[in-house]
Amino acid sequence: MTRVDFYVLPETVTDAVATACKLCDKAAGQGLRVYVHAGPAQLEALDGALWSFRQGSFLSHERFEGQPPTAPLPMVLLGDGEPPDSHHQVLLNLGDDIPAWFSRFERVLEIVSGDADTRRRCRARFKRYRDRGFPLQTHELTA
Repeated sequence: MTRVDFYVLPETVTDAVATACKLCDKAAGQGLRVYVHAGPAQLEALDGALWSFRQGSFLSHERFEGQPPTAPLPMVLLGDGEPPDSHHQVLLNLGDDIPAWFSRFERVLEIVSGDADTRRRCRARFKRYRDRGFPLQTHELTA
């Protein structure tokens, strides 16, 4: 069954991009393939950040636009639609809702930023996961 982890940022942190980069880096470092689901603006910001968030290197990633990725497969794919079969280990959901296909993944990561609207939407997603019986973990992050 899919495990769902919520990473709760301090209320003063409203941008989830740095945390998303760290989570992608950690998962990729463990040999896990990550699919990041987000809207166009977030994907653009994350795409740029993954090239420069770590001093002296970058995290291998590609934008996924419906065509299966070619070898060598990147550890991280960024997209706004259904992922390819090659990337069903970790879903980092930066979207406003739960994708219909989320349960194909071993793990789902949700980032809860500090702004009130995002927290409200994340509480609703938490409740939907909980009501459907998925195992949940919450991680309170510090600034």
